[in-house]
Amino acid sequence: MPKGEILIHACCATCAGYVLHKTAQEGYIPVIYYYNPNIFPLAEYKLRRDELKNYAQKQKIRFIEENYNPEEWSDFIKGLESEPERGLRCNKCFELRLSKTADFALKNNIKIFTTTLSISPHKNSKIILSTGTKIAEERDLIFLAEDFKKQDGFKKTMEIAKIEGFYRQNYCGCFYSLR
Repeated sequence: MPKGEILIHACCATCAGYVLHKTAQEGYIPVIYYYNPNIFPLAEYKLRRDELKNYAQKQKIRFIEENYNPEEWSDFIKGLESEPERGLRCNKCFELRLSKTADFALKNNIKIFTTTLSISPHKNSKIILSTGTKIAEERDLIFLAEDFKKQDGFKKTMEIAKIEGFYRQNYCGCFYSLR
């Protein structure tokens, strides 16, 4: 019996492949939420979006794109521009994207959400999961706090990416991660 919809914040097709597969296997109906105002430049944003959108269509998964608003992101991380990768700027970035995901879930009566961000070995999953849990509690939602890279999740998502021929970016996404 299906568990209902789960709103999945996704940053790219490569990270989403295994998460979409795993949540569907667990009985959820995945819905992709693409909100990534941090991604720079616009051409990179569109490349990641279009690839994820095409994969969603192929898998018959609903795809929702939030407005691209890099100024909103810049304002949110203001003062943290010189932070290193995996530092406080990244934590604020997670907070913004997960808050927006939770707000969308709440407005659309989706009771559970998660993110593909924890699949990356380059991101601090403990911070991502605690941030998502806190945001969910504030909104009376459920956050599926799963470190998707565990149990070979990262390896599995890379296998899906290879089979699908996904573009693999060489930086997280923001202007500062290009340094």
